[in-house]
Amino acid sequence: MNASYGLAGKTVMVTGAAQGIGQAIARAFAAQGCRLLAVDRNADALATAHKTFTGAVEISPLVCDLGNKEELDALRDRLQHAEGCIEVLVNNAGVEYPTPINASSSEAQNNWSALLHNNVSGMSNTISTLLPVLCQGASIINQASIWGLGGEAGFSAYVASKHAVIGLTRSLALELAPRGIRVNAVCPGWIRTDAAMRSLSAMARAQGRPEEEVMKSILATQAIPKLLEPEDIAGVYLFLASRDARSITGQSIVASNGAVMH
Repeated sequence: MNASYGLAGKTVMVTGAAQGIGQAIARAFAAQGCRLLAVDRNADALATAHKTFTGAVEISPLVCDLGNKEELDALRDRLQHAEGCIEVLVNNAGVEYPTPINASSSEAQNNWSALLHNNVSGMSNTISTLLPVLCQGASIINQASIWGLGGEAGFSAYVASKHAVIGLTRSLALELAPRGIRVNAVCPGWIRTDAAMRSLSAMARAQGRPEEEVMKSILATQAIPKLLEPEDIAGVYLFLASRDARSITGQSIVASNGAVMH
């Protein structure tokens, strides 16, 4: 990112920072000269990603399973003993996998519940636990999806979770407004990540079609028929975190090459 968003020196936390979109977001904030708190539950992946976070005035790789209350509480306590407070919180951590409704096994039902718990309850718990260390006037950016604005066969739990993230974002924008905290969501379209490619494979199997054919159909729905890379949308998060976005809260910003327009 060459443009300056006025974020130098700000304390920014990015969850799920070890790979995919989260890593691209963390790299983008690091390049702005932020104090980066990179959180992920995968210690090895985080150690590898840490090497790519160049430009930050300080980098703190923090290993934490945000779905574990004790670990989340410990993270908050650690941050409370550090100087300053979090000025930008990017809630990117989440999971994505198919949950076809005709899969009636107990394992399938547990997967449905687990995905909602991870993507929605995990995000809500992270925000509520970290509230004591969020600055007055902080910016919270939640990871949603264009599937949170529509539907997709075979992925009902993931789609429901992203609809819930958008609802959570709107409600918290009102609830946290007295503290001057802005809360927005980003809705990415199809991005070249490991998770998205696994979903593509699952869709191809369910439809009995080659992956290349399914991808061609997906790209045909976009105004710009090109598969996005994680770094293509990182600037959206930088903008929402910046003072230039000070009038924006409770919004869901779509970054999909025109697949969804609303």
